Amino acid sequence: MPNGIAQNKELDSHLRIYFLDIMSDSEPKSLSGLASDPTSPLGRLAMEAAARVALTDHLRNGLGESLGAHVAGANLRPDGTLVVLASGPEWATRLRFESERMLALCRAVHPAAARVRIRVSQAE
Repeated sequence: MPNGIAQNKELDSHLRIYFLDIMSDSEPKSLSGLASDPTSPLGRLAMEAAARVALTDHLRNGLGESLGAHVAGANLRPDGTLVVLASGPEWATRLRFESERMLALCRAVHPAAARVRIRVSQAE
């Protein structure tokens, strides 16, 4: 079984248990309460999204306005890989020249960063 399928089934199981638990309470839960609860799946998702936005902003600021504007997103994987999304293939090439600088910027806030991978964003 591919790893992604196993992870999805595990997540589905955790979500099902969590939502059955919150649905069994007599009082409804607010969406903001669920999103701010770090033990809820929604809360963990919100925290992950906020961390990605913060890392993307940190890289954009460190690279400067002209180059940082073409960083579409960034994520630090558990294995230490910094994944940077470029706004287009030409900007991906330019960002590859800045890999060491981006790694240094990332290590300033996440010392576990070990390598950089540049990808082209599919969003238009």
